[in-house]
Amino acid sequence: MTREQQATRSLCSAWTVHDVVAHLVAPLEVSLPRFALAVLVAGGNFDRANDRVTRRLARRPFAELVDVLHRGADARFTPPGSGPEAPLVDVLVHGLDVRRPLGLRREVPHHRARTALTFLVGAPAGFVPKGALDGLRFVADDLDWSHGTGPTVSGDADALLLACTGRTAALEFLRGDGAPVLRERIASA
Repeated sequence: MTREQQATRSLCSAWTVHDVVAHLVAPLEVSLPRFALAVLVAGGNFDRANDRVTRRLARRPFAELVDVLHRGADARFTPPGSGPEAPLVDVLVHGLDVRRPLGLRREVPHHRARTALTFLVGAPAGFVPKGALDGLRFVADDLDWSHGTGPTVSGDADALLLACTGRTAALEFLRGDGAPVLRERIASA
């Protein structure tokens, strides 16, 4: 990947592609006690601690971070209280955060997309903007998955994954009578 690609702004508004890769390395390089200490130092703010840890890791060369990801590909990390779906969602959504701005396509296996979407519609705090998905029905056009009742929000699985996690970049690709409701909720989150 070129330096220009690494410096490209990702769909995570505060992070470049390089930063997102550093974030994905964090569970492989930062122990839970060390991360808990980072949260304490950040005044109990998980997001601030996550950003600080990510920025520290992002000082490392990109190739080194990619090597850590390759070596840790079979790791079975599960954040406390989240279940094994949480790291899957993290990897899939952050993969989209990187690929979309770079114009890179990758077909996510349907069973993984279904698992991630099912997790997100019932996700613990932190994954989905509070109340954003309430009372809406979600339908993936490109695989056999739907959830909920109420006004419909439909689109491909990638757009739904991004929208459910609050990424505004995917909202224009969603349709249905629930799409304007979701757009408004995410914009005000």
